[in-house]
Amino acid sequence: MVLLVHHTLSPQSRKARIMLAEKKVLFVLRQEEPWNMSKDLLKLNPAGDLPIFIFDGNIISGNYAVTEYLEENYPTPKLMNGTPLHRAEIRRLCDWFDHKFYEQVYNYIVGEKVFKRFKSGAAPDSKILKAGMNNLKFHMEYIDWLTERNNYLTGSEISLADITAAAHLSILDYLGDVDWEHYKNAKLWYSTIKSRPSFQQILKDTVKGIMPSKNYQNLDF
Repeated sequence: MVLLVHHTLSPQSRKARIMLAEKKVLFVLRQEEPWNMSKDLLKLNPAGDLPIFIFDGNIISGNYAVTEYLEENYPTPKLMNGTPLHRAEIRRLCDWFDHKFYEQVYNYIVGEKVFKRFKSGAAPDSKILKAGMNNLKFHMEYIDWLTERNNYLTGSEISLADITAAAHLSILDYLGDVDWEHYKNAKLWYSTIKSRPSFQQILKDTVKGIMPSKNYQNLDF
């Protein structure tokens, strides 16, 4: 059995789920709460990071370890494609979203709206939310610029960069925090990504007590 330990609102988990679906690997999910990690999970991965990929008694934990393993061992379709320079650009953008976007947008918005609520029951800090929304505008402008030139973030074919970016944005989209009408190129790009079969299970995700935005499951907005 192939098992992926994940959380619905973990962008790194969503990235692994989309990769597995793109590569047509059958798997089952086990949900863990990032704000309340179980002792069992910490035994699997002392760092407490998601996702965790388990198969045949083997355990691979952490974002980059899991995605690199999937790309190396399930090479069809290739998501780290193209020349060495092109693959370097894919890696740069993956790092951009997994670190810069995660720290400047996800932690501010999802951390305040979701994690804080479930961890302590506290209300979100409006100043932190405002800072996160301002940061989101910068990142959306960058995505809009990238997709003005190409169908996808790094060229004419989908890559791991697109999956990484879309995994992060899908959570903001669930919460209704992306003003797509101001970013026409980014909107068309995201619509293309979320229309892929690999994205359909992601669009069925729900979070107890938090309803998805009205356009979350709408493939063409």
